[in-house]
Order: sequence, then structure tokens, then C-alpha cells
Amino acid sequence: MDNLKIYNNVATVPDNAKKTIQAGRIKGMTDINPMWRIKTLTEQFGVVGYGWKYVITDKKIIEGANGVVCAFVDIDLFVKIDGEWSEAIQGTGGSQFVSVENGGKTKYTNDECFKMALTDALSVACKSLGIGANVYWSGGGSKYDNPPKVETPPKQQKTTPPKQDKPKTSREKLIAKLKEKGIDPNAYAVEKGLNKETPPETYTKLLAELEE
Repeated sequence: MDNLKIYNNVATVPDNAKKTIQAGRIKGMTDINPMWRIKTLTEQFGVVGYGWKYVITDKKIIEGANGVVCAFVDIDLFVKIDGEWSEAIQGTGGSQFVSVENGGKTKYTNDECFKMALTDALSVACKSLGIGANVYWSGGGSKYDNPPKVETPPKQQKTTPPKQDKPKTSREKLIAKLKEKGIDPNAYAVEKGLNKETPPETYTKLLAELEE
């Protein structure tokens, strides 16, 4: 038997069996019509009870946060291939039994929560057979594939320290002082006999005289 024969037969969901979820925590994800799964199981394996079946193994109510109460259903799905029943294909589904609305002011009890949880459990078991695989594979996802977003702290911008001016030489300090006093540096250099070979000590001495 080709291991991917059934998978490839059931992976693609027709457009008329898909719809985009418009609101809530899983807004933007794809919802698959549960009757399409029933039809697909029947096409591949036969009439329910003869070609495929499921057994409910557990039902429970669990209290969640902020007054929310959830219902969960566990099932074992079985399919018949070449006259032989498969091992159990497990699935767990959940739905809200008591939901909190209007900012916590109103509580709503859903009397169809176990039916919805059962439908959810069957869809989870069907995933293992590849039913609707292309929806999940392409990122359509389900309510279990929507982890909370983790905010990434903004990157700290590197700050470049301001360039510090190099300390002025004694010659530069002297020229600046001359300009400050309104004295022509060139004429002053000729008067004092300053040139390229004048030692720094001379400039320091002349600067001190100007600052007196």
C-alpha cells in the first residue's frame, strides 16, 4: 500500500468547505466545515459504523481563568482498510461551557459545548490521516496553532560619542589669542621672528605675556 495514498486523497479542502474566521483570538485562520470531514471519511473508508467509527473515551469540565469553564472530549477514531480495523487514532477537542462577556459582567452557558468539543476532537483525529492537511500546512492553522505573540524589545541604537577636538598646540593657542586681541598673526610673527623651527616653549611664553 502506498503510504501517502490516503493522505494525498484527503489533503486538499475545496473552497466551498472553507471560510475565514472573522473575529476572536483566531481571527484570520481557516475554518473547515465539519460535514466535509464526515463526507471525506465516508468516501475513503465507507459508511460510519462499518468503514469508520469513533469511541468517546473521556469527557470533562475544567475551570479556566476569570470564570471561564471549558468542556473537553477525548475520542479514539478507527478506520477500516482492506477489511481490517486500524489502531485507535486519538483526538482531543474543547469548547467553552461558560464564557464571560461584556468585560466580565455577563456569563453565557453553552448547552452545545460537548457537541462542539466532540466535533473538535474528531477534526484533531482526522489531522493524523492528513484530512485537510493543506490548510494546516500552508499556515491556515487552527486554534491550537496560535501562540501568544512575544514582543521583541526595540533594538538599542548605537550612539556615537561626539568627536572631541584635539588639544590646540601652543602655536595655535597663540594665534587664537592674537585674533582675540585684534592683532595680525602674520605681522606678529615677523615682529617676533617666529618660524617653523620656533620651539613650543617660545609660543607658550609669548602666550603668557599676552594673557597678562
